[in-house]
Amino acid sequence: MAYTAQDYGRLIGIPGFSETLLKNHFTLYQGYVTNSGKLLDTLAQLIADGKGATPEYAELKRRLGWEFNGMRLHELYFGNLGGSAPLDQGTALAGKLAASFGSVELWEKDFRATGAMRGIGWVGLYLDPVGDRLINFWINEHDVANPAGCTPLLIMDVFEHAFMLDYGLKRADYIEAFFRNIDWQAVAARLA
Repeated sequence: MAYTAQDYGRLIGIPGFSETLLKNHFTLYQGYVTNSGKLLDTLAQLIADGKGATPEYAELKRRLGWEFNGMRLHELYFGNLGGSAPLDQGTALAGKLAASFGSVELWEKDFRATGAMRGIGWVGLYLDPVGDRLINFWINEHDVANPAGCTPLLIMDVFEHAFMLDYGLKRADYIEAFFRNIDWQAVAARLA
């Protein structure tokens, strides 16, 4: 089964993100989509050929987590961009943020602080359905630290490719631009 990259061209022109940065980012995402399909095809062929116990199979299986999660995390990231309206404080999402963090403002401080930490990775607001609460997580790499059993609601890419071209080392300015462009309806739909 081949995967097809989604078209996020609608994001061209959003404030704080240059066309060059976005197009480069879309190209990177396309690589994850392509590689996920290739890896799945190759792994299926290795199994069909009776080579499931080979080092090649093991290494490709490990690589699949990086490529597949890279694909999906980028889809979530691009999918929660493109908005311009602030979070409606009367929504279930705002209520859940306040219940989990004390207030929407405290959630935002925590999310921004997580995004400003040194290192590369992702910041994700996740719903823990067992604990019935929202938690901001730092995700080191695509295939490391995704919280098991949790639903991703809001994803922010903090790998250098997401901001260096436009902001250099000014990650806080990128985070500000990210917040100005959150599509809160997309985030709320993930909560539902």
